[in-house]
Amino acid sequence: MKKFKVGLLGMGNVGTGAYKTLEMNRELIASRVGADIDITKILELDVKRKRDVNVSPDQFTQNPDDILTDPEIDIVIELLGGIEPATGFMLKAMENGKHVVTANKAAIAADFDKLVGTAEKRRVMFRFEGSVGGGIPILNALTKPLLANEYTEVLGILNGTTNYILTQMAENGSPYAQALSDAQAKGFAEADPTADVEGHDVANKLSILISLVFGARVHPNDIPTEGITKISMADIEAAAKAGSKIKLIAAAKRENGALEYSVKPTLIPFSHPLAGVSNEFNAIFVKGNAVGELMFYGRGAGPLPTGSAVIGDVIEIVRALRGDGR
Repeated sequence: MKKFKVGLLGMGNVGTGAYKTLEMNRELIASRVGADIDITKILELDVKRKRDVNVSPDQFTQNPDDILTDPEIDIVIELLGGIEPATGFMLKAMENGKHVVTANKAAIAADFDKLVGTAEKRRVMFRFEGSVGGGIPILNALTKPLLANEYTEVLGILNGTTNYILTQMAENGSPYAQALSDAQAKGFAEADPTADVEGHDVANKLSILISLVFGARVHPNDIPTEGITKISMADIEAAAKAGSKIKLIAAAKRENGALEYSVKPTLIPFSHPLAGVSNEFNAIFVKGNAVGELMFYGRGAGPLPTGSAVIGDVIEIVRALRGDGR
């Protein structure tokens, strides 16, 4: 059975989830793909960190070139986070003929054209399903089975931290500070939650969606963005009396040729499908001129859901390399 070698850049939570997904489903994946997929080298500084996976010490390296320029490695998974050095590493991997998979929304949103353009120039595949909806296969759906549509609108709850906080405020009467503390205790929020609660994380994801849905490049810094830090219990109660819930919504809409977009707390009527999306769950609501209204729902973050999307991208690349279309 043919073997494909993979290099992994970063073994934090998502990197560990990707590794675990591959290991626990190794035989199933091999039978479906007709090939073995092995993560042979891992770039990681903290090699002594306890992880819920079995990794051989000789798999680790602290030299990125051991992965980026190794002629035996076919695919590079980038899960370092941030813009640099992640973007530079991905570009170098492509320049060395390697296919790249990432879930790094910040790097993709900031350098979309550069990354996609380099992949096309070097004739390598670049996939990033896990960057927007974690385990929700939204990007693949938009760019493959739904490609016949002209999209008119996309609305999304794209951040589990903020959705968890707003849910706890609305359903349990938890003040903002308490709900945030609970989210951090459960691992839904980082120690520094700024990127989540101020909406920056969602702006990155909306930037990617706009690129794919509307074919327009809008840098996340140019998306009007407002977080949830100013939402009070009085706001939550007033929304409920009006038959609505407050959700942090990423929105983009093309109307009369003009594209409008924003990230902001929004009143969502109880009757709307997005109103029922609670806690750490995410959802993307899409309108197409042929298919009508669709909603994609699931766990938008977490090591295993996002790791599942990452390994799914690797599998798609392996299938394309095999040329069997399975």
